Amino acid sequence: MALLESSPSPLGTPLPDHRLVQPEGGTVDLGSLVGDRGLLLAVTCNHCPYARAVWPRLVRLAREFRPRGIPTVAVNPNLHPDYPEDSLEGMVRARETWGIDFPYLADSDQSLARTLGAVCTPEFFLYDARRRLVYHGRLDDSWQDESRVTRQDLREAMEALVDGRPVSAEQFPSMGCSIKWIEEA
Repeated sequence: MALLESSPSPLGTPLPDHRLVQPEGGTVDLGSLVGDRGLLLAVTCNHCPYARAVWPRLVRLAREFRPRGIPTVAVNPNLHPDYPEDSLEGMVRARETWGIDFPYLADSDQSLARTLGAVCTPEFFLYDARRRLVYHGRLDDSWQDESRVTRQDLREAMEALVDGRPVSAEQFPSMGCSIKWIEEA
């Protein structure tokens, strides 16, 4: 698994219009998920050790901020035949394993990940209520050991958004496994 860091994204970039696949069937319009204060979009998967390590933290953060006006959506771009754990069935199992109680959707053609400029899992994109990017990067400063976290960058950005304060322009890249791109024929 190739370790990558996320590439900077221009703050203020609009939330892309995309329809994403539900693991049980059907689709969801990404824009319909934006809350009163914004939307947290996590590009993630099931097999990557970096993503696996932060799933419990992401689930807790989502539960805390949903009633505060920032819902969460997780998006899996890794529906690659070489990674069966990231299949639609694997996504259903992951919801059960980690207690994911927010939409976990498939970017089956990887078009959303490409539009976002995402390169790794996990990678976090926070949008305000106007659907503009206000944060892109890591969850916190210790992906591997939650007890060593000293800085919760994503939480700080979400708190600012909820409080109506400007989100810091300082962005810290996420690091994780490379997205498993499916080559176009």
